Amino acid sequence: MMDGLKEQLAFVNGVLTEEDHFRHAISLINFDMETICPREGMSEEGELLSFLDSKAFALRRDPAFVEAAEALYEGRDELEERDRVLAESLHREYVRTKNISAEENLRFSRIMNQAYVDWIAAKEKSDFSLFAPSLSAVRDVEMTRLSRLDTPSKEAYDDLLSLYERGMTVEKLDEIFGAVRERLVPMLKKIMASPKKIRRDFASRKVDDLSQQKMAEYLLDVIGFDKSRGVLSTTEHPFTESPAKDDTRVTTHYYPDMVLSNIYSIVHEGGHALFDMNQPRENWEKHITGEKTMGQHESVSRFYENRIGRSEAFISLIYPKMKEIFPELMHDVSERELYEVVNLVEPSLIRTEADEFTYTFHIMIRYEIEKMIVRGEAKIEDLPKIWNDKYEEYLGVRPERDAEGILQDVHWTSGFGYFPTYALGNFYNAMYFNRMAEELDIEDLIRKGNISAINDWMREHVWKKADLLSPAEWIKDITGRDLTPDDFLDYLEAKYSALYELS
Repeated sequence: MMDGLKEQLAFVNGVLTEEDHFRHAISLINFDMETICPREGMSEEGELLSFLDSKAFALRRDPAFVEAAEALYEGRDELEERDRVLAESLHREYVRTKNISAEENLRFSRIMNQAYVDWIAAKEKSDFSLFAPSLSAVRDVEMTRLSRLDTPSKEAYDDLLSLYERGMTVEKLDEIFGAVRERLVPMLKKIMASPKKIRRDFASRKVDDLSQQKMAEYLLDVIGFDKSRGVLSTTEHPFTESPAKDDTRVTTHYYPDMVLSNIYSIVHEGGHALFDMNQPRENWEKHITGEKTMGQHESVSRFYENRIGRSEAFISLIYPKMKEIFPELMHDVSERELYEVVNLVEPSLIRTEADEFTYTFHIMIRYEIEKMIVRGEAKIEDLPKIWNDKYEEYLGVRPERDAEGILQDVHWTSGFGYFPTYALGNFYNAMYFNRMAEELDIEDLIRKGNISAINDWMREHVWKKADLLSPAEWIKDITGRDLTPDDFLDYLEAKYSALYELS
């Protein structure tokens, strides 16, 4: 590497280290805001977040930093791999934000933070009208950002998708979701017509929060969550936050009559945590640990939640502990009954509580509505009816309250384009599960509680290169194949044909 590039790289890394301090503080305050901040303090805390974000934003807008970062991009072929990834990332970010002023970015941040406060209040009162003005403002922010691009995509939603899943497009998603509809819609009808009856009464028995916390702690231990570098808390909408390389925080929500909700929230968020905890330390040091996409991240969380967590082997593993922690709930429940109820297929209103089979329908509904919003094909005030109509069309259920309908997700407080990554995560992990199965007896490892062997495989094949490759390159590196939904659809058809005794 030429001396000039070395100097530019050292300068850029110095600025990014300073930015990391701001982002670390932002992450901690965000965690506080979503867990323990009193309601009346949220607006003020949101203002602090906006202030810190503006400081972090300004560091990258300094002309000296821009010049150095662009020099690295021009000389990227001479850089070591992680430095090249950084240079390419900085260039993408610069191209995306260079026409947005610091003042405008601060305004955008304030809108998003206020949207979160308004969403909380609207959901509590189940009144979309309390959130509609903020959602309109968020939509306007997104459209303004898109208008600032020098070369916007013909399909505006593609540019939003790229923020969360680099290289993904509406054309690709429409093709993928078309295949999902073609195979899952008729199978859902068969499942609903099946005479097979799954016992569910015990799943709604009441369980106290302390017992649920004990179960959550146990599950984190089972999957290999490092408690010396992580912590568990509670929130309205479960999430995972990783402020620093040795600080990963998972959250859950305890419902007294929905014990399975906590169990699968924990395994899902624990999957996110494992991904962050098992990143090469060099990625943190080289400022690229944020390069993995949300589809990659969701693939891991949903791998642990569903491919491991809803397997017969996992139920066999945790069944004795559930009987120990929840004796009043489990006293008359067999292992088979537990397995069946965690895999019950039932069209429902709430995405986060949806079964594995119908979950993708929840994502397609949101995807279709987001496209309508971005294309200007739907008015904000009409969204609750559009949402309800789509639920009736796809799943045969209709929300009666906004809280169980359009207000159930927090994601639209920060923009559009995230939801498809949940479905993409399922497609990715089905592909690498099949690849893993060529080398490991996965069911046997799970049944014996040897999740560490699975984690070792994930570390080497899935986690190690996630920050270094685009999603398309990454899944091909793992499996030797391009992205396809077929592995996931094959898995669902096989599993649920057996469970519901379909011919």
